[in-house]
Amino acid sequence: MKLGPVTLPALPVPRLGLAAFRRRLVVHLAFMLLVAATLGLALTVLQDQKQRSYQRYEQGFRQSLAEITLQLRHPAGQLALLNPGMEPGNGQDLAPVLLPFSAIDFDDQYKALRAVEMAGCGLRWPQGASLCAAVGSNAYAGGFVYLVGSLDAGPLQPRSVGQLELGGVHRLRVSLDYRGQRSVWTAPYEASRPDEGPAQQRGRLTGFLAEGDQLERQSRPQREFRGWLWREGPCVKTADAEASCARHTVFSVRLPVEAFKTALFERGAQAWPPRDLDQLRLHVQLLGPAGEGGTAAVLFDSARSGATVGVSLDRLGAGLQAGETLRIERLGEHPLVIAERRGAEIGDAPLPWLSRLIRRLPVDVPVGDASLRLQAREEVATATGRYRLSLQGDLRSLDRQLAREARSLLWLVGAMLAAIAFAWLLVELGLIRRITVLTRRAAAVSYNMQDPRAEQRIGELDVADLEGRDELGILAGTLQALLQRVKDGLRREQLRAEREREMWHAVGHEIMSPLQSLMVLHGGVDDPSHRYVQRMQQAVRVLYGTASPSEALEAADLQLETLDLAQFCREVVANAPHAGIEGVQLLGDEGATLPVRGEAYALEDVVTHVLRNAQRHRQPGTPITLTLAAEDGFALLGIHNIGPAIPADMLTRIFEYGVSDQPPDAGPERRGQGLFVARSYLAKMDAQIEAHNEDGGVRFWLRLRRA
Repeated sequence: MKLGPVTLPALPVPRLGLAAFRRRLVVHLAFMLLVAATLGLALTVLQDQKQRSYQRYEQGFRQSLAEITLQLRHPAGQLALLNPGMEPGNGQDLAPVLLPFSAIDFDDQYKALRAVEMAGCGLRWPQGASLCAAVGSNAYAGGFVYLVGSLDAGPLQPRSVGQLELGGVHRLRVSLDYRGQRSVWTAPYEASRPDEGPAQQRGRLTGFLAEGDQLERQSRPQREFRGWLWREGPCVKTADAEASCARHTVFSVRLPVEAFKTALFERGAQAWPPRDLDQLRLHVQLLGPAGEGGTAAVLFDSARSGATVGVSLDRLGAGLQAGETLRIERLGEHPLVIAERRGAEIGDAPLPWLSRLIRRLPVDVPVGDASLRLQAREEVATATGRYRLSLQGDLRSLDRQLAREARSLLWLVGAMLAAIAFAWLLVELGLIRRITVLTRRAAAVSYNMQDPRAEQRIGELDVADLEGRDELGILAGTLQALLQRVKDGLRREQLRAEREREMWHAVGHEIMSPLQSLMVLHGGVDDPSHRYVQRMQQAVRVLYGTASPSEALEAADLQLETLDLAQFCREVVANAPHAGIEGVQLLGDEGATLPVRGEAYALEDVVTHVLRNAQRHRQPGTPITLTLAAEDGFALLGIHNIGPAIPADMLTRIFEYGVSDQPPDAGPERRGQGLFVARSYLAKMDAQIEAHNEDGGVRFWLRLRRA
């Protein structure tokens, strides 16, 4: 009957220590450090950007307030302070503004225009027309409203002396409503020189209290109403004919207000400007000669829509950054906030966690409080009082702004981390995992080498899935081929051992027959040769493989008796040359006796094995000395030779079976059995043996119990 192959159980994998995965841990640690370095670099960049933005903001914060203060100290800025509610009419009547200076020199064209441009009080229309309606900052300069306007107009038609019909001339019509009173002036243009040409025209605007274009004979000009009109400069369009050439035209009017004059003579402190100045309404029109339909041509109308204000407090907030608040208040007994502007708000970042992370980054904050707010103050003096400017900034808005700007950095960091993770995955799957598999399989084979079927276990290392043309594949293939060669060598060694065992069996069989006869001849227990024959039988059983050397020695029966160790040593010294051991000396021999418990033949074997070992390792020409001593119920026999020392880790192992410094083919007498036999016999005699490196060599101490 043919049997199939024997199936072995799976290889048990040993539990590998941390050192077996040290290289793998190093690779993983390297990638983890690379990830940590990338994140640390990103955090460092964010922290540096946050620190720089804080520093730039702190440096520019006070500069921003200084620039705003400088603007407000200019006449145009003071005009905005004095008139916080200034706005264009855009289809409605105008309210005059308060000027930062006492009055306008309306009689001089250039001075009037310079004052208007400096203060920035003019309303501007897209067609190029402008108008400034204002009152002076000094009440005692007279209760007047100043009107300074400009436009592009063609040749002016003046009024003749005594002309009552005004429909054919250019005229200015002004209406004023204040405190329930309405006044309307019609001011026709009167040329300064009758012979003036159309290229340059200058004249007076004479004011009549009249709403229509027809004056009565008793109509007289109002003395307080004074105005001028100038038309000069090149043509706006060079291709126009002189008759239709439009030139830059300026009018300047001082308009009396009876309510202002009346208030000057009232008792009590004079309040200027009047608190109801915003209730005063003006409507200004510049009319030309009537056309064919009898309707007057309107060259300028202050109620026209599309006007814009030159300077306004609303524009101050345009330059504020996110989180900044500008507060303007007028100082006095009762401070009054006239304006409060806030910068544009920045919404929350798309990634709230990024905002929280940036907020937690430590930086050197330029302010000491935890609110992260900056404050600065300035004061501006005007003709009517002092104004305080307070600018407040919020550093937390910088964090939100930085979180929005950090999205590009976030994409870059994400790409770097993805690249690191991809490289990590390639190394893990392509290299580390294969190394781990190979390590575990090799460790399993090494762990199972003690199995009786070791030659079969070695062949179970299958690394076919790891083979390849790369370095690891070549290593796996080489390891598999090497293990196959080891398996073949182990098999040859087993065959050689089997042949040697068969040879020893044959030799033992040839010896066993004579021993059986000797055992019959010396079968008595009292026969001195009985125990030697018995020892020979145990040795033959070892050769047959039926008993180990330790079992053979255990089976030997020793007859303990009282021996004189000193006399025994003298006999050993005398008989040593006959055994081939020269130069054995006994030190301190004075004929004394040292009785011990032991068996003479066994003790002789012990000393002989030690002497042969000492002879083999002593320096040529040096003696082997024996020393006797007694202590605490024991007798000590020291055997010393001069020669190489025994390694410290071998001082106890040399007494084990098979431990020898000789090669395996040195012969049967040098297979590490002599000292093993010596320790075994001494143990049966309740004695001990030790080895020590002393006096330039090795000393063996035999400790026997005294009789």
